[in-house]
Amino acid sequence: MSGEPQPPNVNRNVLRELVAGLSDGIILLDPEGTISWANDAALQMHRVSAIEELGGDTTGYRQAFTLRYRNNHPLEEGQYPGERLLKGETVDEVTVEISPAADLDLVWVHTVRSLVIADAGARPDVLALIIRDETPLFEAEERFERAFNANPAPGLICRLDDLRFIRVNQGFVEMTNYAKEEVIGKTVDEMGLFANCDTGADALAKLADGRLIRQRETLIPLPDGGDRLAIIAGEPIAVGEEPCMLFTFADLDARRKAQNALRQSEERFSKSFRLSPAPAAISRLGDFVFTEVNDAFVQLSGYSLEEVIGKTAGELRLWDDLAARRAMERKLTDNMPLRDEAMRMRQKDAGLADCLVSAERVEIGDQQCVIWSVQDVTERRRSETELIEAIESVMADTSWFSRSIVDRLATLRQVSNGKVPSAQLLDLSDREREILALICRGQSDAEMSDTLHLSKNTIRNHVASLYAKIGVNRRSAAVIWARERGFTGISAVSRGRKSK
Repeated sequence: MSGEPQPPNVNRNVLRELVAGLSDGIILLDPEGTISWANDAALQMHRVSAIEELGGDTTGYRQAFTLRYRNNHPLEEGQYPGERLLKGETVDEVTVEISPAADLDLVWVHTVRSLVIADAGARPDVLALIIRDETPLFEAEERFERAFNANPAPGLICRLDDLRFIRVNQGFVEMTNYAKEEVIGKTVDEMGLFANCDTGADALAKLADGRLIRQRETLIPLPDGGDRLAIIAGEPIAVGEEPCMLFTFADLDARRKAQNALRQSEERFSKSFRLSPAPAAISRLGDFVFTEVNDAFVQLSGYSLEEVIGKTAGELRLWDDLAARRAMERKLTDNMPLRDEAMRMRQKDAGLADCLVSAERVEIGDQQCVIWSVQDVTERRRSETELIEAIESVMADTSWFSRSIVDRLATLRQVSNGKVPSAQLLDLSDREREILALICRGQSDAEMSDTLHLSKNTIRNHVASLYAKIGVNRRSAAVIWARERGFTGISAVSRGRKSK
């Protein structure tokens, strides 16, 4: 019937020109299974430079490359996309991991679909596999999975289409004592994340719209029937191209228990407060005068209990940054709790300690007060600085490692083993050994000034230099450091006096 329009014949040369520059990989197969053509993108996705390296036909392709599903199950003979296409099956967005048969440790991720081009007689003339390289996407997702699972901060991920949890990390398991299988597949309502939250309705509305959920306090129901106070926040993310919500938590249960103890018994609170291994203090809200500090705070600051009680941080010049201290006090006056504010403490012996400060208003004995919690992170900051310096030194020239780099890396290894990095006695100058000796004998800065006939400022400078070299920040630690090395200081002081 010449009057009817006829389908155009397929011009393979024109077809090849059209697809040669596409970013998707294209592999063309003859009906007999021969790989007749592939564009540059397909070759690059297989890490080869010539079409012959694809194996020549579907059998050779299976011998040259090993394909696995994402669950690590290998594709058997007849299941490869090209083989399925030859059998007349439709290949629709199949995601597989692919490796060269000679190197199974080398893995890429491809998503493959099929396209059949018929001739004028409606017979298959060209069979095409269209390949999309998903390797960067899956590598990014794997990095996210590792980071999510390794993060000590509790976390959950739920799908937005059904609000069911698809990921739970170890931090959440440890905080709540839920097993992972008790969480996966449950909905947000079934877990009751916002059932005991004052702003729970607002949070659920934002969740339904896939919007950011800002921090708010909630009581998380526990499997044993209790609950746990935490701060919860939600951030929209995509997991495997699926819209999801990432929930992160900050455990506040310790704070709640401390507040309950205060309400139940002031005496009971006082005992737990003093025995706490974390430095802590209580001040009045009105004038920020300290009314109580625990033993750990005394040990960290170097001031005695009598020297702190009745004084403010300003009067003690406790914090190195005056503006930051005033900013903290303004926040607390405005009823804004502090969380891990980075501050530097001035210790009584002129040392400095890097700290993270948290504080919150509470009512004690019908009086508005502030509970301060201090974490000493001096050693951690020093280790971080040394690590950065080591990395920068290595990256400055990667062709060789100097002795200084090797020593630094050895020090870092000691830190990871729990050993405090410090110099040895032979690394100290004569003056530093004299200063250490007098510290071991219990002399104050003024007494050392008289003994060595040096100004107090010079003595303080020598003390600071000694602390930095041996890796301590207080006199008691310096004495321990010396005793561990059998140093009494008697000979050093004697030599110092003879030299004068």
